[in-house]
Amino acid sequence: MRAESGEPVEYRQGRFRTPPGATEVLLVRHGESEPARPDRPFPLVDGQGDPGLAPEGHEQARRVGLRLAAERVDAIYVSSLRRTSQTAAPLAGRLGLAPVVVPELREVHLGEWEGGLFRRMVAEGHPTARRMAREERWDVIPGAEPAAAFSERVRKALEDLAAAHPGQRIVVVTHGGVIAEALAAATGSRPFAFLGADNASVSHLVLTEARWILRRFNDTAHLDAAFTTTADLPT
Repeated sequence: MRAESGEPVEYRQGRFRTPPGATEVLLVRHGESEPARPDRPFPLVDGQGDPGLAPEGHEQARRVGLRLAAERVDAIYVSSLRRTSQTAAPLAGRLGLAPVVVPELREVHLGEWEGGLFRRMVAEGHPTARRMAREERWDVIPGAEPAAAFSERVRKALEDLAAAHPGQRIVVVTHGGVIAEALAAATGSRPFAFLGADNASVSHLVLTEARWILRRFNDTAHLDAAFTTTADLPT
C-alpha cells in the first residue's frame, strides 16, 4: 500500500503516551523507618504503629525528593502516619507544595502485631507469618484488616485522587502494603506479587476511567551511589 505521495505506508512503533484525561500517580514508598525493638514499641496512631524515619530514611527522602523535583508534579499526598510526611518533606520544600493527608493511604492494619511486633514475628519465622506469606493474606494475623476491606480502601482512595486530578501527575507517598495492593489491582496479579518495594522507591501508575496501567515498579535509580543531580554539585 502506498500513500498519495507514492511513499509506502508505514506503521511504526511509538513510545507510550498518557491517554487524555488520565492521571499519572507516582507511588513512593516512605524511607526506612526506625528499627523495631521489643523494649520500645512504636507509638500508635489510630491503633497503627507510627515510627519516624531512621537516619538512612531521611537520606533516602532527600534523594527521592531530588529525583522527583525534576518532574512535573501537580500535588503531593501522604498518609496519616508520619513516616510518609517526613519522606515527602524534601520534595514538598523544593516544589513549594503542601502535602495533603489522606488517611485512607495508611498501611494495612496489622491487628495484634502492630507497634513493631510484625517485624519480629516475620524475622523469627512465626507459623502465622509463614501462613501469611503462603496464602498472601494479611488477615491471617489476629485482628488484622480484612483483605476485602483493605483492597476496597486502597482502590477507592486512588480512584478519588484520580477524579480530583484528571490530566495531572501526582506524588503519593505511602506504604509497601498499599503499593502492592494498588499494583495487584492494576494488573490482576496475586495479592503479594508486588510486595517488597524498596524504601523510597518509585512506582508509576496511569489511571483512566477504563483501566489502570502499570508503567514502572520499584525504581530506585536515585538511591544508587552514582546518582547525582545538579543540586548535588558544588557551586
